[in-house]
Amino acid sequence: MSILVSIVGLGFLILIHEAGHFFVARAVGMNPRKFYVGFPPALAKTTRNGIEYGIGTIPLGGYVKIPGMHRPAAADLDVHFGRAVDERPSLRRPLEELRDRLDEADYAGAREALGPVRAAVDATTLSHPAQRSAERGVTDVGDALAPDAYWRAKTWKRVAVIFAGPGANLVLAVVLFALLFLSGGGKATSVVAEVVPESPAAAMGLQADDRIVSIDGATVDADQIAQRISGSGGEPLTVTVVRAGETVKLGPTEPAETDGVFRLGFVLRGEGLGPAESTWQAIRVTGIVTKEIGATIARLVTGDGREQIASPVGIVQGSSQAVEQGIESYLWVLGLISLSLALLNLLPLLPLDGGHIAFSLVEGIRRKAVAREVYERVSVVGIAVVLLLFFIGLSNDIGRLGN
Repeated sequence: MSILVSIVGLGFLILIHEAGHFFVARAVGMNPRKFYVGFPPALAKTTRNGIEYGIGTIPLGGYVKIPGMHRPAAADLDVHFGRAVDERPSLRRPLEELRDRLDEADYAGAREALGPVRAAVDATTLSHPAQRSAERGVTDVGDALAPDAYWRAKTWKRVAVIFAGPGANLVLAVVLFALLFLSGGGKATSVVAEVVPESPAAAMGLQADDRIVSIDGATVDADQIAQRISGSGGEPLTVTVVRAGETVKLGPTEPAETDGVFRLGFVLRGEGLGPAESTWQAIRVTGIVTKEIGATIARLVTGDGREQIASPVGIVQGSSQAVEQGIESYLWVLGLISLSLALLNLLPLLPLDGGHIAFSLVEGIRRKAVAREVYERVSVVGIAVVLLLFFIGLSNDIGRLGN
């Protein structure tokens, strides 16, 4: 069950990301063609104001189609219509007219030339794969030639639409952190909020609402509890608590080592902060984590920090463990994952959002479009880097699961 909750949570973060792109695109006049909860093909769909809304067969994340992400090129016709032309050479003539207009960058003329291509495709009998490819080509080329196409928009609009995805994840992380600080994630108390099942704390009989007063006979306050346990070196500990007005001595029990730290396996109750302080602390935590993630990525260049990379397998594993520890722990992890997704997507690599932002800024400064070939070559490098990070994370996760 905890794994299912983790997968749904990760899908929710992807949906929030895509929703950021969708709503900002609409706000700046770049009308998306599709918005799905889940991924196509569709289980159910409807069209309103030219936008297809649907529920996808793959029930994770979301999908948004923004028109004309790339300037249309004559080479696109070969990809979409090559099979159809092989089956019906009569299609070649209207396509050549469209190709000439695209080669000349006559986009108004290309829109006119697309009409005969659409009519020819509709009137021609093709095999199912060729028909689907040709129809998709008519739609995609039409979107790329539309007045609201992404590549036609001003630089600030393109940057806003692309940044909105990771920006939505960033905002969600801050909101989650602020709510956690507001609801009790601020200053810790000495009262136990939750006990992790099958942990040393559960084995010694520690219960929620117990107030810890001493460890190994030494009085401790809330700030000293974690330090005293982690500094035990794994030696057995006794914990004295006040339970329903009575003093109860628990243990001795050996702490378990987790990620290099000795823990008994319980969560202390926190005192909530005020709205202003909660917001400030959320922003502060976001800044600290952002700095650490940036440092980790920088260390990868020198070969260090490899062990800190995780794939979706590790993300699901870590968040499922947090689910087992309670809703508060899970929301902290969900916020951290949302922040990580935002920062990863802002790396200046195509096809990540950061790469599209970087190219939009370059084109805005040059006042000239970057050649399609450059996009494709840089995308190959970006995809290679992303795949490398994925396989590093996957190998780490396999090692952790094996241990």
